[in-house]
This record gives sequence, structure tokens and C-alpha cells, in this order.
Amino acid sequence: MIFSMTCKARELRETAETAASAQAVKLEKFLRSYAADAVQLHCSLDKMARKEEYNFTLNLSLPTGKLHCVGTSPHMRTSLKMAFAELESQIKKHKHHLRRDEEWKRKRPRRRDLL
Repeated sequence: MIFSMTCKARELRETAETAASAQAVKLEKFLRSYAADAVQLHCSLDKMARKEEYNFTLNLSLPTGKLHCVGTSPHMRTSLKMAFAELESQIKKHKHHLRRDEEWKRKRPRRRDLL
């Protein structure tokens, strides 16, 4: 996975980059089916000017599509975790759609007396 990060606040860059790279490593287990150089993750951290809020934006480019999510919170790490949790659920949903799992769903319920 190709990982890149932009952060406008210099004092937050190092802590945000280490936390985001640790979360990206956890994300790689869902992306094993893709080539390593075909997956790109771009992270962006912005501090709101008038509020005490952080926006953490993730853009994941896959060969089969692009995923985007945002985490907003008064704490930087919380916004980061929210964004990565949303991205993880989007990846699961995207792979579910690619596998066409809804077509393979069992049509009728199993009878319990057969067991």
C-alpha cells in the first residue's frame, strides 16, 4: 500500500502520521487480494479555525473503485479512529458487493428438525 499524508499543522504532523500508519497496517489485512502498488491511501488532517475540531479525511484508491470517508471530533485521535472505522466498514461493504454475496444468500430457512 502506498501511504501519504498531508497535515497543515506542523506540531500535529508527527503524532498524526505515526497513528495513521499504525491504523493503515491494520487495514492491510482487508486489502491482501490487491497488488501492493495498486492500493493508495491518502490521509489529510485539518484543524478547524473557529472551532476546536479536527477533520481527518481518508481517500483510498483501489483498482476496483475509490472510497472516501471523514472523521470529525474535538480530539485528533478520536477523529482518526472514526475515519478508519468508517473506511473499514466501507471496504467490507465494497468487497461484499464485488463477491456478489447477495446472490448467494440462502433463499429459504433451514429446518431445525434435520439436525
